[in-house]
Amino acid sequence: MIAIGADHGGYQLKEKIKKYLEEKQISYEDFGTYNEERTDYPIYAKKVAEAMQSKVADKGILICRSGYGMTVTANKFKGIRAASVTSADLAKAAKADDDINLITLSGDNMSIEEAIKIIESWLETKFKGGRYQERLEMLEQIESENMK
Repeated sequence: MIAIGADHGGYQLKEKIKKYLEEKQISYEDFGTYNEERTDYPIYAKKVAEAMQSKVADKGILICRSGYGMTVTANKFKGIRAASVTSADLAKAAKADDDINLITLSGDNMSIEEAIKIIESWLETKFKGGRYQERLEMLEQIESENMK
């Protein structure tokens, strides 16, 4: 299941992504925002990250104007590996090499067609494991030392 969230700057793209997910019968839960009134991105990044931590969702998609604020916020949560992804090729690399479990997208700089290509690439790609798994274990060690 995918947890999805956006601030006001990502609301329109989020709504289009939801339609795509519904058409593909991909399970998701919308954690807001639910309109274009000004709001703050950390609220929605926190909701999505907490849904992933509690196993309500195993993946996440966050959208704000640039994608960067959501990325920074989501990465403050233990177990979240978020990346701001701008192309299908980068989505594939992020998943294959780093097992990225949350992608962030730019509501201002991305069409729905680009977003769909990114999401498809991310969902279709398998994590490589092996030496890449060893790196994830190193990240988990860093988290355990630095995140309370």
